[in-house]
Amino acid sequence: MMRGFATLLLIMMTMTSCVTYHSPARQTWPTLLRGASMTDMTEMSRVAKRPVYLGAGGQLVTATENPAADYGDKIANENAAALNYMAKLEYALYDALRMPGISVQRAGTDVVVIMVRDALMELDVADISPDGDRALNIMAKILRQYDATFIEIAGYTDAMRDGAAARSLSLDMAQRVAVYLAQHKINTARMFIVGRGATRPIAAQDDIGRLTNRRVEIRLAPAR
Repeated sequence: MMRGFATLLLIMMTMTSCVTYHSPARQTWPTLLRGASMTDMTEMSRVAKRPVYLGAGGQLVTATENPAADYGDKIANENAAALNYMAKLEYALYDALRMPGISVQRAGTDVVVIMVRDALMELDVADISPDGDRALNIMAKILRQYDATFIEIAGYTDAMRDGAAARSLSLDMAQRVAVYLAQHKINTARMFIVGRGATRPIAAQDDIGRLTNRRVEIRLAPAR
């Protein structure tokens, strides 16, 4: 009997691990993303969001890194703490996300993860693919560990004749990623979500470059 129970448990665990992720119904997104800001993550917007972030249980880098604030220059200590924290986050993401179509880059203090659409979503359907599920699940685990960060999730398309359609499509991609992270216990008070359409291309607008320009960029900045 015990052997039969163990076999049943193993089958249930295997079935659970093989469940395909699908984005929830669109009408649930506003509830799931409550607390997120639908705007660019600028220095000013981070300052404005800081009380909301702290009120939602967020913490600052200085609380995590515990700089020696009583010795030397306070600002220099805080900057050193932020740089050390973000360096560790960069290495964690770089080591974990060695997958086709995904790159991890440093931009000053910030860390940027670039995920091309084909590495993230189904080819002909607006939904997270199994590969995207695996990558975002790994990212969510790291972001839960390194939780003293603000997160900007920005969607981009290739060049499209209809600028409004491009912005709508890019926002859809960004929101799907944000919903996924929210469902995987990432505090939405950390999030800024934006669709930038065909702006800021990172490759030529030829057949190959278009595949790169269709992407989601996740920018991480230290919360301080």
